[in-house]
Amino acid sequence: MGHLVAIVGPTAVGKSKLALELASDFEAEIVNADSRQVYRYMDIGTNKPTREEQKLVPHHLIDVVNPDDDFTLASYLQEAYQAIGDIQQRGKLPLLVGGSGLYVWSLIEGWTIPGIPPDRKLRQELETTAKELGGDILYQRLREIDPAGAAKIDPHNIRRIIRALEIYQSSGQLPSSVRRKQAPDFSTLIIGLTMERDELYRRIDSRVDRMMEEGLVKEVTSLMQRGYSLSLPSMSGIGYKQVGDFLSGKASLSEAVEKIKHETHRLARRQCAWFRPGDARIRWLDAALSQSKATKDLIASFLS
Repeated sequence: MGHLVAIVGPTAVGKSKLALELASDFEAEIVNADSRQVYRYMDIGTNKPTREEQKLVPHHLIDVVNPDDDFTLASYLQEAYQAIGDIQQRGKLPLLVGGSGLYVWSLIEGWTIPGIPPDRKLRQELETTAKELGGDILYQRLREIDPAGAAKIDPHNIRRIIRALEIYQSSGQLPSSVRRKQAPDFSTLIIGLTMERDELYRRIDSRVDRMMEEGLVKEVTSLMQRGYSLSLPSMSGIGYKQVGDFLSGKASLSEAVEKIKHETHRLARRQCAWFRPGDARIRWLDAALSQSKATKDLIASFLS
Protein backbone atom coordinates (compact mmCIF):
# COMPACT_ATOMS: atom_id res chain seq x y z
CA MET A 1 0.00 0.00 0.00
CA GLY A 2 1.24 3.49 -0.87
CA HIS A 3 1.39 6.52 1.39
CA LEU A 4 0.04 10.06 1.19
CA VAL A 5 0.71 12.98 3.53
CA ALA A 6 -1.79 15.86 3.49
CA ILE A 7 -1.01 19.30 4.91
CA VAL A 8 -4.21 21.24 5.54
CA GLY A 9 -5.47 24.36 7.29
CA PRO A 10 -6.71 27.87 6.52
CA THR A 11 -5.21 30.20 3.95
CA ALA A 12 -1.96 32.01 4.90
CA VAL A 13 -1.21 29.62 7.79
CA GLY A 14 2.03 28.40 6.17
CA LYS A 15 1.15 25.10 4.44
CA SER A 16 3.20 25.66 1.27
CA LYS A 17 6.28 26.83 3.16
CA LEU A 18 6.23 23.75 5.38
CA ALA A 19 5.69 21.44 2.40
CA LEU A 20 8.74 22.88 0.63
CA GLU A 21 10.84 22.28 3.76
CA LEU A 22 9.66 18.66 4.00
CA ALA A 23 10.02 17.76 0.34
CA SER A 24 13.78 17.29 0.26
CA ASP A 25 13.88 15.23 3.47
CA PHE A 26 11.32 12.71 2.24
CA GLU A 27 11.89 12.76 -1.53
CA ALA A 28 8.40 14.20 -1.85
CA GLU A 29 6.46 15.85 -4.65
CA ILE A 30 3.63 18.31 -4.05
CA VAL A 31 0.07 17.75 -5.28
CA ASN A 32 -1.96 20.96 -5.27
CA ALA A 33 -5.28 21.00 -3.40
CA ASP A 34 -6.14 24.65 -4.04
CA SER A 35 -9.09 25.10 -6.39
CA ARG A 36 -7.70 28.34 -7.89
CA GLN A 37 -4.10 27.35 -8.55
CA VAL A 38 -5.22 24.98 -11.33
CA TYR A 39 -5.73 28.01 -13.62
CA ARG A 40 -3.03 29.39 -15.90
CA TYR A 41 -2.15 33.11 -15.81
CA MET A 42 -3.61 33.45 -12.29
CA ASP A 43 -0.45 33.54 -10.18
CA ILE A 44 -0.41 36.49 -7.80
CA GLY A 45 -4.03 36.36 -6.66
CA THR A 46 -3.86 32.61 -5.99
CA ASN A 47 -0.50 32.86 -4.17
CA LYS A 48 0.81 30.19 -6.52
CA PRO A 49 4.28 28.73 -5.81
CA THR A 50 6.91 30.71 -7.68
CA ARG A 51 8.73 29.31 -10.73
CA GLU A 52 11.84 28.90 -8.53
CA GLU A 53 9.89 26.91 -5.93
CA GLN A 54 8.37 24.73 -8.63
CA LYS A 55 11.89 24.02 -9.94
CA LEU A 56 13.09 23.03 -6.47
CA VAL A 57 10.23 20.58 -5.89
CA PRO A 58 7.98 19.00 -8.56
CA HIS A 59 4.42 20.36 -8.28
CA HIS A 60 1.33 18.73 -9.76
CA LEU A 61 -2.18 20.09 -10.55
CA ILE A 62 -0.91 23.65 -11.07
CA ASP A 63 -1.54 25.51 -14.35
CA VAL A 64 -3.55 22.63 -15.85
CA VAL A 65 -6.43 24.58 -17.45
CA ASN A 66 -7.17 28.01 -18.90
CA PRO A 67 -9.45 30.38 -16.93
CA ASP A 68 -12.35 29.75 -19.32
CA ASP A 69 -12.09 25.94 -19.26
CA ASP A 70 -14.50 23.78 -17.28
CA PHE A 71 -12.73 22.13 -14.37
CA THR A 72 -15.04 20.13 -12.14
CA LEU A 73 -14.43 18.20 -8.95
CA ALA A 74 -14.50 15.03 -11.06
CA SER A 75 -11.75 16.53 -13.27
CA TYR A 76 -9.65 17.33 -10.23
CA LEU A 77 -10.00 13.85 -8.71
CA GLN A 78 -9.11 12.11 -11.96
CA GLU A 79 -5.94 14.15 -12.40
CA ALA A 80 -4.98 14.07 -8.71
CA TYR A 81 -5.28 10.28 -8.40
CA GLN A 82 -3.23 9.90 -11.58
CA ALA A 83 -0.50 12.20 -10.22
CA ILE A 84 -0.46 10.47 -6.82
CA GLY A 85 -0.22 7.03 -8.42
CA ASP A 86 2.64 8.17 -10.65
CA ILE A 87 4.55 9.68 -7.70
CA GLN A 88 4.10 6.51 -5.64
CA GLN A 89 5.18 4.28 -8.53
CA ARG A 90 8.45 6.22 -8.75
CA GLY A 91 9.08 5.58 -5.04
CA LYS A 92 8.41 9.19 -4.00
CA LEU A 93 6.06 10.54 -1.33
CA PRO A 94 3.04 12.60 -2.49
CA LEU A 95 2.35 15.66 -0.34
CA LEU A 96 -1.23 16.89 -0.78
CA VAL A 97 -1.13 20.61 0.07
CA GLY A 98 -3.97 23.12 0.07
CA GLY A 99 -6.95 24.64 1.80
CA SER A 100 -9.81 23.61 -0.50
CA GLY A 101 -11.69 21.31 1.86
CA LEU A 102 -13.86 19.90 -0.91
CA TYR A 103 -10.78 18.83 -2.89
CA VAL A 104 -8.96 17.42 0.14
CA TRP A 105 -11.77 15.35 1.63
CA SER A 106 -13.17 14.11 -1.66
CA LEU A 107 -9.72 12.74 -2.51
CA ILE A 108 -8.88 11.30 0.91
CA GLU A 109 -12.33 9.79 1.45
CA GLY A 110 -12.58 8.51 -2.13
CA TRP A 111 -15.77 10.23 -3.25
CA THR A 112 -17.30 8.92 -6.46
CA ILE A 113 -18.40 11.99 -8.44
CA PRO A 114 -21.02 11.74 -11.19
CA GLY A 115 -19.48 12.35 -14.61
CA ILE A 116 -22.34 14.57 -15.75
CA PRO A 117 -21.08 17.11 -18.31
CA PRO A 118 -21.81 20.83 -17.79
CA ASP A 119 -25.02 22.19 -19.31
CA ARG A 120 -23.95 25.68 -20.40
CA LYS A 121 -27.44 26.91 -21.23
CA LEU A 122 -28.82 25.83 -17.85
CA ARG A 123 -25.83 27.32 -16.06
CA GLN A 124 -26.36 30.65 -17.79
CA GLU A 125 -30.04 30.66 -16.83
CA LEU A 126 -29.23 29.87 -13.18
CA GLU A 127 -26.43 32.45 -13.06
CA THR A 128 -28.83 35.08 -14.42
CA THR A 129 -31.40 34.12 -11.78
CA ALA A 130 -28.79 34.42 -9.04
CA LYS A 131 -27.67 37.81 -10.34
CA GLU A 132 -31.17 39.23 -10.68
CA LEU A 133 -32.95 37.64 -7.72
CA GLY A 134 -30.10 36.61 -5.43
CA GLY A 135 -28.40 33.31 -4.69
CA ASP A 136 -30.84 32.56 -1.87
CA ILE A 137 -33.49 31.71 -4.48
CA LEU A 138 -31.31 28.93 -5.91
CA TYR A 139 -30.31 27.66 -2.49
CA GLN A 140 -33.95 27.41 -1.40
CA ARG A 141 -34.73 25.55 -4.62
CA LEU A 142 -31.95 23.07 -3.83
CA ARG A 143 -33.18 22.67 -0.25
CA GLU A 144 -36.63 21.75 -1.52
CA ILE A 145 -35.20 19.20 -3.96
CA ASP A 146 -32.40 17.75 -1.82
CA PRO A 147 -32.23 18.92 1.83
CA ALA A 148 -29.33 16.56 2.64
CA GLY A 149 -27.28 17.81 -0.30
CA ALA A 150 -28.04 21.47 0.44
CA ALA A 151 -26.94 21.06 4.07
CA LYS A 152 -23.41 20.25 2.86
CA ILE A 153 -23.09 23.35 0.67
CA ASP A 154 -22.25 26.88 1.80
CA PRO A 155 -25.33 29.02 0.91
CA HIS A 156 -22.93 31.66 -0.50
CA ASN A 157 -21.21 29.20 -2.86
CA ILE A 158 -23.33 29.88 -5.95
CA ARG A 159 -21.07 27.79 -8.17
CA ARG A 160 -21.62 24.61 -6.13
CA ILE A 161 -25.36 25.27 -5.78
CA ILE A 162 -25.67 25.62 -9.56
CA ARG A 163 -23.67 22.41 -10.10
CA ALA A 164 -25.98 20.51 -7.71
CA LEU A 165 -29.08 21.78 -9.52
CA GLU A 166 -27.41 20.90 -12.82
CA ILE A 167 -26.85 17.29 -11.68
CA TYR A 168 -30.52 17.01 -10.68
CA GLN A 169 -31.81 18.58 -13.91
CA SER A 170 -29.55 16.45 -16.13
CA SER A 171 -29.90 13.08 -14.41
CA GLY A 172 -33.03 13.27 -12.28
CA GLN A 173 -30.93 12.04 -9.36
CA LEU A 174 -30.45 13.85 -6.05
CA PRO A 175 -26.90 15.25 -5.79
CA SER A 176 -26.54 13.73 -2.32
CA SER A 177 -27.41 10.24 -3.62
CA VAL A 178 -24.95 10.11 -6.52
CA ARG A 179 -21.88 10.76 -4.38
CA ARG A 180 -20.52 7.64 -2.75
CA LYS A 181 -17.28 6.96 -0.91
CA GLN A 182 -14.74 4.27 -1.65
CA ALA A 183 -11.50 4.53 0.32
CA PRO A 184 -8.45 4.89 -1.96
CA ASP A 185 -5.73 2.24 -1.86
CA PHE A 186 -3.17 4.25 0.10
CA SER A 187 -2.77 5.14 3.77
CA THR A 188 -2.96 8.80 4.70
CA LEU A 189 -1.46 11.03 7.38
CA ILE A 190 -3.26 14.38 7.72
CA ILE A 191 -1.30 17.20 9.34
CA GLY A 192 -3.22 20.37 10.17
CA LEU A 193 -1.68 23.78 10.82
CA THR A 194 -3.55 26.09 13.14
CA MET A 195 -3.01 29.60 14.49
CA GLU A 196 -4.69 32.19 16.72
CA ARG A 197 -7.29 33.98 14.61
CA ASP A 198 -5.93 37.51 15.18
CA GLU A 199 -2.49 36.44 14.01
CA LEU A 200 -3.96 34.62 11.02
CA TYR A 201 -5.89 37.75 10.01
CA ARG A 202 -2.71 39.79 10.33
CA ARG A 203 -0.91 37.37 8.02
CA ILE A 204 -3.78 37.48 5.54
CA ASP A 205 -3.76 41.28 5.47
CA SER A 206 0.01 41.35 4.95
CA ARG A 207 -0.32 38.85 2.11
CA VAL A 208 -3.03 40.96 0.42
CA ASP A 209 -0.83 44.07 0.67
CA ARG A 210 2.04 42.08 -0.85
CA MET A 211 -0.17 40.85 -3.70
CA MET A 212 -1.07 44.43 -4.54
CA GLU A 213 2.62 45.43 -4.50
CA GLU A 214 3.49 42.46 -6.75
CA GLY A 215 0.97 43.59 -9.36
CA LEU A 216 -2.44 41.99 -8.82
CA VAL A 217 -4.14 44.86 -10.69
CA LYS A 218 -1.80 44.31 -13.64
CA GLU A 219 -2.51 40.55 -13.54
CA VAL A 220 -6.29 41.04 -13.66
CA THR A 221 -5.89 43.63 -16.44
CA SER A 222 -3.80 41.14 -18.42
CA LEU A 223 -6.45 38.41 -17.97
CA MET A 224 -9.15 40.77 -19.25
CA GLN A 225 -6.95 41.73 -22.22
CA ARG A 226 -6.59 38.02 -23.03
CA GLY A 227 -10.38 37.94 -23.33
CA TYR A 228 -11.25 36.31 -20.00
CA SER A 229 -14.54 37.77 -18.78
CA LEU A 230 -15.04 38.85 -15.19
CA SER A 231 -18.18 36.69 -15.19
CA LEU A 232 -16.19 33.44 -15.51
CA PRO A 233 -16.24 31.15 -12.43
CA SER A 234 -12.43 31.33 -12.28
CA MET A 235 -12.58 35.13 -12.16
CA SER A 236 -15.07 35.08 -9.28
CA GLY A 237 -12.26 34.11 -6.89
CA ILE A 238 -11.25 36.42 -4.06
CA GLY A 239 -8.95 39.13 -5.36
CA TYR A 240 -9.95 38.82 -9.00
CA LYS A 241 -13.58 39.80 -8.42
CA GLN A 242 -12.70 42.81 -6.25
CA VAL A 243 -9.95 44.08 -8.55
CA GLY A 244 -12.37 43.52 -11.45
CA ASP A 245 -14.85 45.79 -9.67
CA PHE A 246 -12.13 48.45 -9.34
CA LEU A 247 -11.22 48.19 -13.04
CA SER A 248 -14.92 48.39 -13.95
CA GLY A 249 -15.35 51.56 -11.89
CA LYS A 250 -17.57 49.90 -9.29
CA ALA A 251 -15.16 50.47 -6.39
CA SER A 252 -12.09 52.48 -5.51
CA LEU A 253 -8.78 50.67 -5.18
CA SER A 254 -8.75 51.08 -1.38
CA GLU A 255 -12.30 49.69 -1.19
CA ALA A 256 -11.27 46.72 -3.33
CA VAL A 257 -8.27 45.98 -1.09
CA GLU A 258 -10.38 46.13 2.09
CA LYS A 259 -12.97 43.86 0.48
CA ILE A 260 -10.27 41.33 -0.47
CA LYS A 261 -9.06 41.27 3.14
CA HIS A 262 -12.60 40.92 4.51
CA GLU A 263 -13.50 38.11 2.08
CA THR A 264 -10.24 36.28 2.79
CA HIS A 265 -10.96 36.41 6.54
CA ARG A 266 -14.36 34.89 5.76
CA LEU A 267 -12.72 32.20 3.61
CA ALA A 268 -10.41 31.29 6.50
CA ARG A 269 -13.43 30.82 8.79
CA ARG A 270 -15.10 28.58 6.20
CA GLN A 271 -11.92 26.53 5.86
CA CYS A 272 -11.90 26.02 9.62
CA ALA A 273 -15.35 24.45 9.21
CA TRP A 274 -13.89 21.96 6.72
CA PHE A 275 -10.88 21.23 8.96
CA ARG A 276 -12.28 21.13 12.48
CA PRO A 277 -10.06 21.22 15.60
CA GLY A 278 -11.97 18.24 17.02
CA ASP A 279 -11.44 16.04 13.95
CA ALA A 280 -9.51 13.02 15.26
CA ARG A 281 -8.15 12.26 11.77
CA ILE A 282 -6.05 15.44 11.79
CA ARG A 283 -2.79 15.82 13.74
CA TRP A 284 -2.83 19.51 14.64
CA LEU A 285 0.31 21.62 15.03
CA ASP A 286 0.62 25.28 16.05
CA ALA A 287 1.86 27.12 12.96
CA ALA A 288 3.12 30.04 15.08
CA LEU A 289 5.91 27.74 16.31
CA SER A 290 8.56 26.14 14.12
CA GLN A 291 6.97 22.81 13.32
CA SER A 292 9.52 21.42 10.91
CA LYS A 293 11.01 18.85 13.35
CA ALA A 294 7.63 17.84 14.81
CA THR A 295 6.24 17.31 11.33
CA LYS A 296 9.29 15.33 10.20
CA ASP A 297 8.95 13.08 13.26
CA LEU A 298 5.25 12.49 12.51
CA ILE A 299 5.97 11.61 8.88
CA ALA A 300 8.94 9.38 9.70
CA SER A 301 6.82 7.45 12.19
CA PHE A 302 3.97 7.18 9.69
CA LEU A 303 6.22 5.86 6.89
CA SER A 304 7.87 3.30 9.17
